[in-house]
Amino acid sequence: MELEIILKELRIRLFWILICFSLTWLTSYWLSEEFIFLLAKSLIILLYPDSFFICAQLTEAFNTYVTMSLISCFYFFSPFLGYQIRCFLMPSCYEGRRERYKKLLYGGGFCFLLFLSVTFVWVVPYAWHFFQLLSTTSSTDLLMIKLQPKIFDYILLTVRILFISSICSQIPLIVICLLESIGFPVVRTLIRNRHFFLVALLLIATLCSPPDIWCQIFACFLTFVLIESTVLVALIIQVSKKQLSG
Repeated sequence: MELEIILKELRIRLFWILICFSLTWLTSYWLSEEFIFLLAKSLIILLYPDSFFICAQLTEAFNTYVTMSLISCFYFFSPFLGYQIRCFLMPSCYEGRRERYKKLLYGGGFCFLLFLSVTFVWVVPYAWHFFQLLSTTSSTDLLMIKLQPKIFDYILLTVRILFISSICSQIPLIVICLLESIGFPVVRTLIRNRHFFLVALLLIATLCSPPDIWCQIFACFLTFVLIESTVLVALIIQVSKKQLSG
């Protein structure tokens, strides 16, 4: 009987997920040109009055619209998907665990919106300024270079930067979950081996961030500060728990 109730609840959740995903994707495709303009606005302002994009293939414009609609659908649909998963899993959790998951969900949403807005307003325009400087004519006038960006490549690179920012925004929550599941020895291991950890962050930032030294340093520094802050908060929580228990 309990299995039938769970399967019935799962079918209902999957039905609403499918309906919401379809409506979100159709709406995103209908407004895909507006979303592309929002992503391209910073580069359009930088290249004005020669601000236009090119399509090197016949189907590139269509692929750009479809890709943009799928990406925007993913960002708008994710909160609803997380809500449906939460509603399906919460009845099987205790009250204390429910409150913990609720705080993690709200904290993850706040960090996601904060990082996404900061990246879109500050990091993306700086990255386009760097690439635009590399695409200007040389001072010796021996080589004529004029930037004519492809719309599909531009959208993919912009989304890549925003996706990296979205992943970095969830690092504190991931570290908190690992510390809660594994325990205090992990904190001491991180403190003893933080120099190896910093080298690993440099390598990850080099592979994931745009090919600009300042963007790579910023990505590495931001990730390192987030992890160090999370470890510091975990240490404070562990010490306070020991003092209360003692």
